[in-house]
Amino acid sequence: MKVVGRAMSTFGSRMLVIQVDAAQLPGLYSEVTDRRMRPVGKIMDVFGNVKNPYALVLCGGSCGVLPNEKLFAR
Repeated sequence: MKVVGRAMSTFGSRMLVIQVDAAQLPGLYSEVTDRRMRPVGKIMDVFGNVKNPYALVLCGGSCGVLPNEKLFAR
């Protein structure tokens, strides 16, 4: 498991925007989990600046992730 980044905000009830570490950029459609290894969703898009990218995660259900919570990818 590697750290994807930190949760920034939610968009609607099923979209989550996370700030991604540029050195460990995850692949599209990677599964995202929280620190308890519970599935959060899948990465659908990576956007933003090359040095400070963001990712859009489509949550499996409602997004119950707190702001600034670390997220991980498989």
